[in-house]
Amino acid sequence: MKVIICGAGQVGWQIARHLANEMNDVTVVDNNPALVTRATDTLDVQGISGFASYPDILKRAGADEAEMIIAATHSDEVNMVTCQVAHSIFGIPRKIARLRSQSYLDAIYADLYRRDHLPIDVVISPEKEVAEAALRRLQMPAAFETAFFLNDTAQLIGLLIDETCPIIQTPLRQLTELFSTLRAIVVGIRRDGALFAPEAGDQLFPGDSCYVFAHREDANRVLEVFGKSREKQDRVLVIGGGNVGLSVAQTLEKRTDRIRTKVIERNRACAERAAEALEKTIVLYGDGLDVGLLEEAQIGRTDAVLCVTDDDKTNVLAAVRAKSNGCKMAICLINDPTLVPLLDELNIDAHINPRSTTVSSILRHIRHGRVQGVYSIGDAEAEIIEAKVLSTSPIAGKAIKDIDFPEGVLVGALKKGNSVIRPTGSTRIEEGNDVVIFALSKDVEQVEALLQVSVDFF
Repeated sequence: MKVIICGAGQVGWQIARHLANEMNDVTVVDNNPALVTRATDTLDVQGISGFASYPDILKRAGADEAEMIIAATHSDEVNMVTCQVAHSIFGIPRKIARLRSQSYLDAIYADLYRRDHLPIDVVISPEKEVAEAALRRLQMPAAFETAFFLNDTAQLIGLLIDETCPIIQTPLRQLTELFSTLRAIVVGIRRDGALFAPEAGDQLFPGDSCYVFAHREDANRVLEVFGKSREKQDRVLVIGGGNVGLSVAQTLEKRTDRIRTKVIERNRACAERAAEALEKTIVLYGDGLDVGLLEEAQIGRTDAVLCVTDDDKTNVLAAVRAKSNGCKMAICLINDPTLVPLLDELNIDAHINPRSTTVSSILRHIRHGRVQGVYSIGDAEAEIIEAKVLSTSPIAGKAIKDIDFPEGVLVGALKKGNSVIRPTGSTRIEEGNDVVIFALSKDVEQVEALLQVSVDFF
C-alpha cells in the first residue's frame, strides 16, 4: 500500500514506523528537513522536504499513486488543505486528518467534512483522545493503564506488582485453576524494561508491570486478586484548563455520581473561558505550582490530581507537589518518553502519553478491513488488536492451541454472540467471532496475515 504521511513529528514518525515495518510503501513529508532526515535515516521510508499542502510537493511524494494520506502536521489548516488537495487534484481515496481546534470538531459542523465540501474521511482529535484516556485513569486509579474493547465489555488493565500482591511467584496456570470463574488473562509482562507475552509457567515478581485482559464485570475482582483497592474519586483537581482539562471537567460535570471538581489555570483568557463553559466546577486563576493556591483548592482532601498543562515539566512538578501536600493520587500528561522512567521515583501514580493515544486512534482507521480496534502499548512495543474473524481466515474453525501464533502473541478475549469468554487452548475460534489479540510489534504483521485483514476503501 502506498501511503503519504504529512508531518514527521512524534505522531507521524510512529505511524511511519508501524507502516514501514509492515512492508508498506511510505513517504514522509515535512517542511523541517531535520525531521525528514531523522525519518529516512531510522526508517525504511522515503522523505520529501516541503509544505504538505503544496500540490507540487505532494506530486513529488507520489500522490498520483497513493492510496492513503495522513495529515498530521502541527497546523489544523495545513492538514485540512492537504486533504482537499489530495482529493481534488490527485483523487487519493482515503484521507485522515489530525485536528486540534475544538471549533472544527463541534458536532453541529460535521457536514463540513463531506466529500463535496472538505473531503476528510477520518478526523482525529488528540485532545479528545487524551481527555478520554484521563477519564479512564480516574475510573480505575489502581491501574497505570486502561483501555476498553468489544463494545466496552472487555477491558485491558495495566497493574504494577509490588510486595503486597498475594499472587507473586505463582505460575500463571495456577491462577486459572485458583480463580476458575474469573474471566481474565495476563497477556503481557514488563520486566527490567522488556515487554513479553508470558507462558503458562511464568510467574509475577515485585517490580513487574503486567497487562491483564478481563471482562468488564470482573474488573473489580481482578483488582482484588492482585491486591489492589478501588477507591472512588469524589474530589478531583485538574491543573490545566486548556482543551484537555476543560473536556475532562465538562465530562465529570455530566456524570450522575457526584464528583467535586476544581480547575487551576494560569492563563487568564483560558481560565475565563473555562469558567464560562463550566457550571458546577470551581475555576481558580493562578499557577498550579503555587502552594498557597493548592491549599486554597484543598489539595490535602483531594482524591486525585490530573496535571494536563501543555508543559511536561510543569505537569511532573505539579504532580509531585500535589502528592507531597496530601493528594492521594497523581496523574500527569507526558509527551517526552524519556521522563517516564522518573515517575516511579517521584511517586507519580500514572501518566498519559498523548502520542500513544493518537497513534492508537490513527492505527484503528488504517487497519480498516475487519479490524475494529487497535491500542498501542508503551513506546509502540506492542498492540492490542480487536478484529472480527472472517470465514477465509486461517484461524477460523480452529482451537487456539492448534493455531500457529508467534511466541509474542496471546489471545486476550473472545466474543461469541453476546458472550465474552476467557480463552483457553481448547477454545475454538469460529467465523463471526470477535477476537482480541495481544501482539508484540514484531509479530503484528503475522497476526494480520492470520486475520487476513486488508485495507478497505469505501
